[in-house]
Order: sequence, then structure tokens, then C-alpha cells
Amino acid sequence: MRTTRIVRLAMIPAFATAFALVAWTGTPVDAQGNAREQTLFVSAVDAGSAPVEGLGPADILVREDGARREVLRVSRATEPIDIALLVDNSTASDDLIPSTREGLKTFIAAMAPGNAIAIVGLADRPTIIVDYTSDQKRLTDGIGRLFTQPSSGMTFLDAIVEVSQGLAKRDTARAVIIPIITDGVEFTNRHYKDVIEAMTRAGVGFHALAVGRFSISNDEATRDREYVLDIGARDTGGQRVSLLSATAVRQALQKLARELSSQYKVVYSRPETLIPPSKIEVSSVRAGITMRATPARGQKTGG
Repeated sequence: MRTTRIVRLAMIPAFATAFALVAWTGTPVDAQGNAREQTLFVSAVDAGSAPVEGLGPADILVREDGARREVLRVSRATEPIDIALLVDNSTASDDLIPSTREGLKTFIAAMAPGNAIAIVGLADRPTIIVDYTSDQKRLTDGIGRLFTQPSSGMTFLDAIVEVSQGLAKRDTARAVIIPIITDGVEFTNRHYKDVIEAMTRAGVGFHALAVGRFSISNDEATRDREYVLDIGARDTGGQRVSLLSATAVRQALQKLARELSSQYKVVYSRPETLIPPSKIEVSSVRAGITMRATPARGQKTGG
């Protein structure tokens, strides 16, 4: 079996991707030797969501707008990650908060060394509980300040935009946004395309833990939230993890920590061009492997 499932890395319109790369003022990715070399950070997991070890250039396929590109180098990703944890602490989070606290303690113990983590509450307005730090005590103390806020709604979409804008100013090659949310009331009025574009411009991966049934609704804010959870995760090389019970949050965060800690850095060659691709597809020649990829931040576009 030559190929497995292909995970799309759609980059919304090409002009938006070009702007994100040109506007970036940070340090270019170390692995990138010239403008024709492009870098992806790639997760490879098996059917049980366990990281797959030992992949090399011959095991990974990269296509841009359908055209196959030469994979030059594959190595373990060691660049630090900026991680924004968005936690629903609105009225609907009564059952979520206790399990989230326990899950975050495990996640932070695994990810804080070497990475910068922020915790943001979503009740009524996006609120920074802990700014980016690798200090486990500060983060653990912040977890202790997570409580359900009575008579409040969730500002999930606002938080994504504001956090993305903040991450765009930070000088790291990798960044992810990890929301842990319920299916409670969404109080913001952001169009889903604007929210996804903010993430794309910032070059972040979006890995959402959605707890509840998330029923179909005619409410515009709820529909926009659904589009962001599904399309936003797909288009940034992330994932939507649907959980029926808050008790599953801890295990989901453990799996995500293992995945992020085991990513590959994939460097491939792109022909000289003035127009970046609108879609990048990454897959494996090995059977049973799911791959998710996010472009490295701060790299040149070629041309």
C-alpha cells in the first residue's frame, strides 16, 4: 500500500499566506538553506493516535497544488513551541473545569520544559490567566485560578483572533492554539473566515478539544464556531478532538502532548515561483499513518 490518508493543509487564499510570510519579522527557520527550501512541522500518528517513529525522506510525500515535491531532509523537531491554552470557564463549564485542571497539570508537566505556555480564560471576554512562560509553578498556580464564572458566556472566537495576533509578534518557529471548550453559548460575533485567516497569518496549528454534543443550530455565532472547529483545524494542520464527557479531557491532552513532542521537521524543495501554493498535502507511503503538518513560521516563500 503506497499511500495512506492525505491530510489537507489548506492555506486559505494564496495572498493571505504570502502576506503572513512576508510580514513575519522573526528569525528564519534554521533548517532552511535558501528560499527554495520549505519547512513543515509534521505529526505522524497511527490508528491509536500514538506517534510513529523512524520516518525518513522516503516515507513522506509532500504535494503542492497536486505537484509532488522532493523531500530533502527529515529530522526530529526540537524548536520550542509557543502554546496558548484557551479554557472555557463560562457558565457551561461546571463539569469541565475539574477534569481540565487535572488534564492541564499533566500536559504542563510534559510540555513546559523548553516551551512557553499561556493560559487564557474565555468567560465574558478573553482573559490572560498566565502569560507565556515555561515556569511550571506559575502555570500550576494559574490552573488553580480556573473557576466557572457564573452568568457568563464564552468568547471563543474573539480569543482565537486576539491570541493569534499576539503569537504573530513572537519569534518562534512553532506555535499552537489548544482550546478546551464546551458546547455552551458563544457570545462573540466573528465571521469564521476572519478567525481562520487570523490563525493562518500567525502560522499556528489549531488543536481543539470540544466537549459536548455541539448540536446543529441556526444561531450565527454557533455556526461560525462549528466552522472554525472543523475548517480551522483542517486548514492549519491541526485537529478537532470531539469528546462526549469532560472526564476524557485528561487522556486527550496526554495524547496531544505526545504528538507535539514527537513532531518531525520536514524540509522539501519548492521551484522558484512568485505565487505560493494554495494547498499543501502531506501523506506517508506507509499504511495506517495519519499525518498533520503546519508550515514553519518565518520562512521565505521562494521566487
